Amino acid sequence: MITLKEALTKSQEELDALKVEMEGKAKDSGLNAYISFESTGEGIPILIKDNIQVKDWAVTSGSNILQGYVAPYNATVIENLKSKGFSAFGRANMDEFAMGSTTESSFYGVTKNPYGEDRVPGGSSGGSAAAVAGGIAIAALGSDTGGSIRQPAAYCGCVGMKPTYGRVSRFGLASYASSLDQIGPITQSVEDAAILYDAIVSYDEKDSTSSNLPIESVAKNLNANRKMTIAVIDNYISEASEDIQKAYADTVEALQDAGHTIIHKNMANTKYDIATYYIVATAEATTNLARYDGIRYGNRQEGGNLAQTFTNTRDLFGDEVKRRILLGNFVLSSGYYDAYYLKAQKVRHLIRDEFNLIFEEADLILSPVAPTVAPKIGSFHDPLEMYKSDMYTIAINLAGLPAISLPVAKDDDGMPIGLQLIGKAFNEQAVFDGAFSLEQTVNYTR
Repeated sequence: MITLKEALTKSQEELDALKVEMEGKAKDSGLNAYISFESTGEGIPILIKDNIQVKDWAVTSGSNILQGYVAPYNATVIENLKSKGFSAFGRANMDEFAMGSTTESSFYGVTKNPYGEDRVPGGSSGGSAAAVAGGIAIAALGSDTGGSIRQPAAYCGCVGMKPTYGRVSRFGLASYASSLDQIGPITQSVEDAAILYDAIVSYDEKDSTSSNLPIESVAKNLNANRKMTIAVIDNYISEASEDIQKAYADTVEALQDAGHTIIHKNMANTKYDIATYYIVATAEATTNLARYDGIRYGNRQEGGNLAQTFTNTRDLFGDEVKRRILLGNFVLSSGYYDAYYLKAQKVRHLIRDEFNLIFEEADLILSPVAPTVAPKIGSFHDPLEMYKSDMYTIAINLAGLPAISLPVAKDDDGMPIGLQLIGKAFNEQAVFDGAFSLEQTVNYTR
């Protein structure tokens, strides 16, 4: 598959032929990465996750409850793509309402990892990552609430970038947790990620959380020779597998050899990350998903009365979504709000403050993305095991920071190992520059 940078030089006739080729490859691949093949017309084709509104396309967030719903408008990122010479092409599979780390909760069935079809591609943007890694999409958009761009990118050996919260408009994104969600690119390379990031970033008055700070092109200013101070969190790595720990140590050494300064730090609040995230995220999800009642839109299931219609319709949610709704209602309920939700918000501030303290001395932080390589399909029998796979990514969302995942090595089975670079809020240029340098240093081979 050609890169995004190469696609910029192609004629419309060549791009139209490429769309036909992509559709054929996707159908033959058996990855179940695409769930449909709509197109918005001319431009470089970009695969779109199934929770981003594209006018006149079905958008279901991977759920049975939204079957039959057609988007009446474009998300701001889609408008931005169109204005920059890109076109939305195809819907990517995902975990239902972005709740999961494997795509196994999707109404359309699990997506397979192109590096091993018995392995998950990660989630929730698993379809986007699998399609890019499998050579059936040039690039894709995903959404990241607790690592849902970076983790599947790491599992599938491609690049996934989560912007600073507020840098990319969330207008037109089906909300999971509104204070955590961000749309971002999944691509074949750091340079492609920078190109796609530039295409979607903007201030948006339709999004009350959108930041109105100056925007400069990161792609035009990419600098692999920029030398930075990079922090490694020594107590972060201990719970990762031996393969991840070795890749991490090798990467630190490679960064030093490339002229970067490495400093060693510890973070005291990491043990609270998972609990804090799942309290905040499920509380917000409970509120956001209350609108899916079968009355206003979606797959209505009739009952003998209004209450039964609500019950029958909401029973269309999958098990993982129901689990998170129940937990969210619990932490928001009378008598438990102060003990859980309010305390989680206080800890969230502590997590952000701890990151900011490290950034007083460092430009970037190097971290694992997941504790293991992509697990096998069906291997998570306990939901808590799946939640732990997000242990290295969720703190970045709680703090609203930018981060990028890129592949650095493979294990003995040939499965990709990804690491992430985390930056200061709204300093995407440093994140991309560091990743560009790291990409050239490790010279990962697909």
